[in-house]
Amino acid sequence: MRLLLTLTLALTLFACASGPVAFEGSTPIAVRGDLPSKPPRVEVTDNKIVIHEKIQFEYDKAVIRPESDSLLAEIAQTIKDNPHIKALRIEGHASSEGADDYNMKLSAARAEAVKSYLVEKGGIPAEMLNPKGFGETQPIADNSTETGKEANRRVEFIITKQDITTTKYEVDPKTGEKKAVETKTTTASKEAK
Repeated sequence: MRLLLTLTLALTLFACASGPVAFEGSTPIAVRGDLPSKPPRVEVTDNKIVIHEKIQFEYDKAVIRPESDSLLAEIAQTIKDNPHIKALRIEGHASSEGADDYNMKLSAARAEAVKSYLVEKGGIPAEMLNPKGFGETQPIADNSTETGKEANRRVEFIITKQDITTTKYEVDPKTGEKKAVETKTTTASKEAK
């Protein structure tokens, strides 16, 4: 009995270790539905361009790392695809590590580096972009944790001037169809911080 149990265990281990077993059924399985879509890395809201990935810089420098090239290209394309955006403030932010004055200068230099990239490689007009460093003055997370510090090291894109189009409609009482009767575009500016 012990020999049979040992042989069974050995055969089971051999079968498991011999590699994957392919599906051997004769009937195909239908899979329905769409694959989940990947969330966008860059999107426009009513007052900012939100990036869901961080722009990477060399440690303690205002040099953009190559792995952020595709993200910055996507940001530039988003700006071009939204002609209602007339001006942006590129905000550099830092964690509380280091001296306040140093963090202010580094965050300003990083915001300037992003502007230069978008102008030189992205084809965005320089007059449209206003870089500004905020250092550690506007944290979005707790600076007492590593996770919080990492969240506070960021670049944000605030829309400071944009065209807003409003349209008035009339509804035909008989057909219920909506018809545009007036369209008006105004330029709205947000005060600089």
